[in-house]
Amino acid sequence: MREKTPGAKLSLSIGVIVASLILSVSLYASIERFKQFDRVVSVKGLAEQEHIADIVIWPIQFVSASNDLEDLYLQMEKNTDKIRAYLLLNGLTEEELSQSAPAINDRSAQQYGSNTRNEYRYTAQQTVTVYSKRIEEVRSLMSSLSVLGKQGIVFVGNSYQSQTEFLFDRLNDIKPGMIEEATKNAREVAQKFAQDSNSELGKIKRASQGQFSIRERDKNNPHIKKIRVVTTVEYYLSD
Repeated sequence: MREKTPGAKLSLSIGVIVASLILSVSLYASIERFKQFDRVVSVKGLAEQEHIADIVIWPIQFVSASNDLEDLYLQMEKNTDKIRAYLLLNGLTEEELSQSAPAINDRSAQQYGSNTRNEYRYTAQQTVTVYSKRIEEVRSLMSSLSVLGKQGIVFVGNSYQSQTEFLFDRLNDIKPGMIEEATKNAREVAQKFAQDSNSELGKIKRASQGQFSIRERDKNNPHIKKIRVVTTVEYYLSD
């Protein structure tokens, strides 16, 4: 085997040195890029909208009392007819109305030895429920129901079962636009942060969508819903 000449040895040494330099430069550049990718900013973007509810569920509860059970049932039937007639006369349809069976309470069976005498032995409670998409029409009827109260119908207004519900069911229709708005808001916040820190805003590293919340705008306007979503986005930063 021939021994390498001094020139060949020198060329080999130079080649090794050059290769080492190239490797070092590449490694350094990779480290710098890794450091740049390691710099991130996490921001939140908010989107809020207000919408009128789509569905109203209005339970109209009323009570009657009597010492005669048959008379009590006749009272409940008469009052139910009055309520339904009033609602139909003011624009609602049969499809929007439903009613429950009367719940009868025998007070004499619940005295348990008490000496207190009730004026009426029997009381009954019944509910006519409105389920409608005509929000404003129903709200107008709600404020005029006192017309029937003047005719002797005793309404129940403070129980949990008699609370009116306003529902919003178009969330899927507005989701894409709200997510886009929240993401745009997050980018504006991140851009401002990058400017203040003398950095350049890069691509998105990670993004997560928060849950949508639907709440009443205020207690006096439960039919107006405030829809809200918050997105969290992480952006890369570079010098």
